[in-house]
Amino acid sequence: MPALRKRGRDSCKFYGSRHINLYPADKIYEEAAFIGYYMHWSREAIFDMPHLERMRWCDEISKINQKLSRDSGGGSRSSNPFSLENLNL
Repeated sequence: MPALRKRGRDSCKFYGSRHINLYPADKIYEEAAFIGYYMHWSREAIFDMPHLERMRWCDEISKINQKLSRDSGGGSRSSNPFSLENLNL
């Protein structure tokens, strides 16, 4: 059996020296539930979307809901938890 390699330049071959940040599963499910509730799309269709696309749909749905709420005289505008403006890339 070949000797184990020591961590070096080759150990980051696939990911480079960047750290991989995973998006919390509970947030993914929250986005999926939000889209599924309003759009009635299948679980597979929602989870097959790239994360940024899911976030974009959440943002667009939220904008529509806020506009409808304002137009119908519904209370003050609430903050949008799915707003792309809150995304730190």
